[in-house]
Amino acid sequence: MKPESLPVAPESATVTRELLAQHSITPDEYERIVAALGRTPSLTELGIYSVMWSEHCSYKSSRVHLRRLPTRSDRVVQGPGENAGIIDVGDGWACAFKIESHNHPSYIEPFQGATTGVGGILRDIFTMGARPLAVMDSLRFGPIAGDSEPTEIIHKNHSIIEGVVGGVASYGNCFGVPNLGGETRFESCYSGNPLVNAFALGLVRRDEIFYAKATGIGNPVIYVGAKTGRDGIHGATMASEEFKEGSEQKRPNVQMGDPFMEKLLLEACLEAMQTGAVVGIQDMGAAGLTCSTCEMGARGGVGLEVELDRVPQRETGMSAYEIMLSESQERMLLVAEDGREDEVLRIFEKWGLDGVIVGEVIDEPRLRILHHGVLVADIPNQSLTDDAPLYHRPVGTWKAPVPLDPPAEVLAELNKPRDYTTDLKKLLASSNICSKRWVFEQYDSMVQTNTVQGPGGEGGVMRIKDSGTPGHERGLAMALDGNGRWCYLNPKLGAALAVAEAARKVACTGATPVAATNCLNFGNPEKPEIMAQLSAAIDGISEACIALGTPITGGNVSLYNETRGEGIYPTPVIGIVGILDDVTKAVPADFQQAGDAVLQLVPRLESLEPNEMESPEDALLLVRNHATRSVREFGSSEFAKTILGCMWGRPPALNLAGQAELNNFLGHLSQRELLRSARDISDGLAVSLAESTFSRGIGARINVGAQPDDAGARTLFGEDAASVVVTCRPEVVEEIRAIATLHGVWVNQIGITGSDRLQIDVSSRPILNESIAELQQSWSNALEAMLHDEVTA
Repeated sequence: MKPESLPVAPESATVTRELLAQHSITPDEYERIVAALGRTPSLTELGIYSVMWSEHCSYKSSRVHLRRLPTRSDRVVQGPGENAGIIDVGDGWACAFKIESHNHPSYIEPFQGATTGVGGILRDIFTMGARPLAVMDSLRFGPIAGDSEPTEIIHKNHSIIEGVVGGVASYGNCFGVPNLGGETRFESCYSGNPLVNAFALGLVRRDEIFYAKATGIGNPVIYVGAKTGRDGIHGATMASEEFKEGSEQKRPNVQMGDPFMEKLLLEACLEAMQTGAVVGIQDMGAAGLTCSTCEMGARGGVGLEVELDRVPQRETGMSAYEIMLSESQERMLLVAEDGREDEVLRIFEKWGLDGVIVGEVIDEPRLRILHHGVLVADIPNQSLTDDAPLYHRPVGTWKAPVPLDPPAEVLAELNKPRDYTTDLKKLLASSNICSKRWVFEQYDSMVQTNTVQGPGGEGGVMRIKDSGTPGHERGLAMALDGNGRWCYLNPKLGAALAVAEAARKVACTGATPVAATNCLNFGNPEKPEIMAQLSAAIDGISEACIALGTPITGGNVSLYNETRGEGIYPTPVIGIVGILDDVTKAVPADFQQAGDAVLQLVPRLESLEPNEMESPEDALLLVRNHATRSVREFGSSEFAKTILGCMWGRPPALNLAGQAELNNFLGHLSQRELLRSARDISDGLAVSLAESTFSRGIGARINVGAQPDDAGARTLFGEDAASVVVTCRPEVVEEIRAIATLHGVWVNQIGITGSDRLQIDVSSRPILNESIAELQQSWSNALEAMLHDEVTA
């Protein structure tokens, strides 16, 4: 049947402005649809265009900027454009990994929004032929205690965090994949817009990778997995608009997950792939059957014809519109080799899953959909994918509405004599620094028996079985990082700092950072100032990834994170993956034994030359004064927020070349087994030292050397975002110093481990001295206490 003879589908309606608005299609976009079809679209076609041209699926506001990201290296096997990025990790193994958001669904229905976020990212991994090895998550919530928000908002935030964490735990635990942690942060701007970013990583043999591409004219198209229902209809469209009054009534748009079904789907898909009968496979994620059909055809330069009457349905009377737009979970679409479809169908029957031939590959590159024998959609694939709208939205200017210098009264408070022990306890009990044990103890972190380092450290570390040599297998390290506050103050620098910190955390484990994935969470792109944030952040990510050798292999953009016109902080979240040649050499984050030397490693700034300094300690002092102690930079710290109740200034300085050398240096020390522990100083020196003492109760005596009289708080709590604290055997300190000179890294011995206390001296003057037990008491139970107090209030 030719396109011009397409009958108007029975469910179609007169195209009005109201109908277009319901589908988030502008009048200009509608004219493009009419031009692409050469006629008026049916309602089903209008729905198909609405989801495929949504911000969530088409990236129509961000694609022009995403092209600036680096995506290639010798290790990259598959970059952006597939379900997940893939890198070569050696010994015939490849690693598939990606991060995606499920922010809007998690606000409307926290538990199901989070579960389906985890389920979706897992399908992205095994669609590539990889068995999921680990997951992590980056979570942002509004305050759950205090007086910064009205009581009803605190109540809502509590229910969101409880639902989200429960959903993440439920799906991952039931599916059987370890969760290695990630990050959980709280800011007022996330009260109406929680961020749920899910990361997954899997392993596949390099010669067994699968792609989401349809090939072979006449090959059967097979639907497998769960039945299609009415849940999730227009989920992609909902994720591409701001929340307004009544948004919580969109619960039918949130999908329902079934992790046990997904486990069966994983095993059946991997078994079917091993037969050689599968030539292409695609997850039915956002936009469901619509996305999988048109994208598989577009990638292969062919078309798909599908008969919806054959699609397994769990509800009666579903229209073509509903079937095509449903985002029911645990479903896949695959193309099999003609004549071998029975091999595939028998496997899914064995696993108790639906497996039905619903169509075939056709030579004309079109998406053709039939329902009850009527052609209800006939669309050129390219108009849905490559020809989707691409907007060059106005990029305005962004300047955070905070002062560069602290208010006079805040500066006066900062310069008063302080009880630094009390300050440290308050920081350790703050929501952004306190132990996230309540979160990660709900997750199974040891299933599959590959976990080397789980939640609570700098990065997760997993063993690659059947690699390397017996007892010395290769390993993969992974970390997530993002700091919305820094990006709010300076989007470009804040985004670069997120890349640097995630890479530094991976390097602290002893691994070499090699690749990245990103999840870009921003507000309404129709506002020029938001586009300014997004564009600048992408530039910062690009510069940092180039400098650190971590190309972007894929990711996700989540826009319209606004409620009633109030947007979130710009929050790019970066996932970094690193490789360990010998997983037995992985470095833990916590102090391991008494009597070890405590060293601070600081990359030299390019503007400082060694011959200008009288000693390495002098250079270290200048580096730290320049990079961490500026009063302006101190305004972006957790200390400024929690203790002083104020924010000002700019994020800390960053030298990317120095960071690259520091990462290389840490890897070199790990390979030579010279380190006992390594921890990134991201929340300030005192916090990092305290956290290093908790797991084994081993304290330390620290002397940070000569400092200005008014810099005590900045010395202890400044977030330099550049240096690392490590421990080692005292007899190897000079060996480490010698290696450091080759990497342009300053090494300063600041103390020794031992006793059951943390004592910190400045210029040999004690300014902090507290028992590990007291500090840990402040840190370990704070999150549970906040949640409990809110519930019983």
